[in-house]
Amino acid sequence: MTPFDTLLQQIAFIHEIDKLKYIIRKTRLFNSDRHENDAEHSWHLAMMAMVLAEHANEPVDVLKVLKMLLVHDLVEIDAGDTFLFDTVLNHTNTEAERKAAERLFGLLPEQQAKELITVWEEFEAGETPEARFAKSIDRLEPILQNVSNQGGTWMEFNVPYNKVLEKTLIIKQGSTALFDFAKTLIDTSVEKGILKKEASEA
Repeated sequence: MTPFDTLLQQIAFIHEIDKLKYIIRKTRLFNSDRHENDAEHSWHLAMMAMVLAEHANEPVDVLKVLKMLLVHDLVEIDAGDTFLFDTVLNHTNTEAERKAAERLFGLLPEQQAKELITVWEEFEAGETPEARFAKSIDRLEPILQNVSNQGGTWMEFNVPYNKVLEKTLIIKQGSTALFDFAKTLIDTSVEKGILKKEASEA
């Protein structure tokens, strides 16, 4: 394969991932009625990871964390976005996402394709310090958004406190400091009436 052939493959990939900008999430931008798209989400997470890396439970390779956060949602170009609190679909790796990863990263030259699939798999497995921290950042952003939007998707979809806390626990695996901060925001949201506790939780 010539360098020009390699370049053509890379450009084809770059063209294809532009579609991420059209994948709309349930969460809205800070203090806004406009829904966030996946590309905005990925960019924001990458910036958050750079700024907040010192709060990771363990030393992390920030560049690897950035790679994870920039590629982790690319599979949604094919598989679509699954709402974190969806009561029907499971918000975990699916066969559809696996096929999407193979198709999308497969547009790249073989070595790059293998590298990005490996990065994506590491994030999904959540077993390394980098993956745990990346998942913490991924889970923190929508909490910040919902708080800024007076409950946001919590209010819109009537998500109770226990479900929010259950989904927030993963933050602790990557950063106890960020988890403690998120827990404070969640508890304060209950006090403000923008996150409801079920009768059994009161």
